[in-house]
Amino acid sequence: MHFKTLGETDLQVSLICLGTMTWGEQNTQAQAHEQMDYALERGINFFDVAEMYPVPPRPETQGRTEQYIGEWFAKTGKRQDIILATKVAGPGDWLKYIRNGPRLSREHIMQAVEASLSRLQTDYIDLYQLHWPDRNTNYFGRLGYEIDEHESSTPLEETLAALNELIQQGKIRHWGLSNETPWGVMKALHICEKHGYPKPVSIQNPYNLLNRSFEVGLAEVAHREKVGLLAYSPMAFGALSGKYLNGQKPKGRLTLFDRFTRYTNPQAIAATEAYVAIAQRHGLSPAQMALAFVNQQGFVTANIIGATTLGQLKENIDSLDVKLSDEVLAELNQVQVAFPNPSP
Repeated sequence: MHFKTLGETDLQVSLICLGTMTWGEQNTQAQAHEQMDYALERGINFFDVAEMYPVPPRPETQGRTEQYIGEWFAKTGKRQDIILATKVAGPGDWLKYIRNGPRLSREHIMQAVEASLSRLQTDYIDLYQLHWPDRNTNYFGRLGYEIDEHESSTPLEETLAALNELIQQGKIRHWGLSNETPWGVMKALHICEKHGYPKPVSIQNPYNLLNRSFEVGLAEVAHREKVGLLAYSPMAFGALSGKYLNGQKPKGRLTLFDRFTRYTNPQAIAATEAYVAIAQRHGLSPAQMALAFVNQQGFVTANIIGATTLGQLKENIDSLDVKLSDEVLAELNQVQVAFPNPSP
C-alpha cells in the first residue's frame, strides 16, 4: 500500500480509501464487514462514509452505513487502526427526513455529529466533511454557475466556527470540504486564517477520465494550499470498466437506479468506448487503467474506491501495481481533447 499525508496533519492515509455508500442498499452488513476485513488486510487504513448513506438516500436506510461500520468497530476492536471520514449533509428538499431539511448551521452540525458518533460507536471522527455547500453553486454535475438572487444560505463563518468548536471539544480531529468550487475553498481558507481556525485538510470531489473538471481550477488550489483531493467516482459509477457498453445491462448502480445518469449520455459513452479501446490495445484492465490514472495524479491524496463484491475490491486495490506509461497517458489525453469532460 502507498500512503500520503492528509493535508498538513500528522496522519498518513492509504492512497486507496474504502468507499462505503453501497453498504445497506446493495451490500448487506456481512458483506460490508467482509470488505472492511479484506481492506485492512491489504493495508487500507482510510474509510469514507456519510450520514446520508447508503445511496440512493432513503429515510428507511439513512445512517445504516455508519451503523455497519460502528458494529464492525465494536466486533473487531479495530477503531484505532482506521482513519475515519464521514460527512454532514448540506441543504436539500429531498432530505427532509434528516433534521427536517439539513443545513450547515451550528445547530444542525452539532446534531449531526452526535448522531454519527453514536452510530459509528466512537468518540471521535478523524475527518469531518461538509458534504456539499450550503449556498447556491454548481455541484453534482452542474458545470455552469447560475445566479440566484433569492438564495437561502448559512454563512460560511457560522459553519467553520462550529467545526472549530468541535475540534476544540475533541469530537473531530480535522475537517474537509466536498463538492466544492475554487471560490469556496479559497473563501474557507481566508476565514480560517482570519479567525485562527484549523484549515481544511482535504476536498472530496468527483474525478475520473470522464470528468477532469477538477484540473481546471481546483488542482492548483489543492496543490498549493495542501488541501488534497479525495477523488470520488474514479470509475464513473463503474462505467469506465466498459461493462455497460454495447447495450449491456449487468447488475450495477447504473442499471439498478434511475437517478445515476451522469455517465450515460452519448458523449460519455463514446469517450468510454475510446478509453476501453486504449486499455485493450495496451493489455490493461479498463477498470485498473481508470483507477491508475487517478492514483498517479500529484494533487490526489486518496482514491475512493467502492465495490459490491470482494472480486471487484481486489481488482480495484490491485490498480496500485499499475503504472501508466507516457504513451498511454498521451492517448488518454487525446480522448479528453476529443470529448472534454463529457460527464461533469
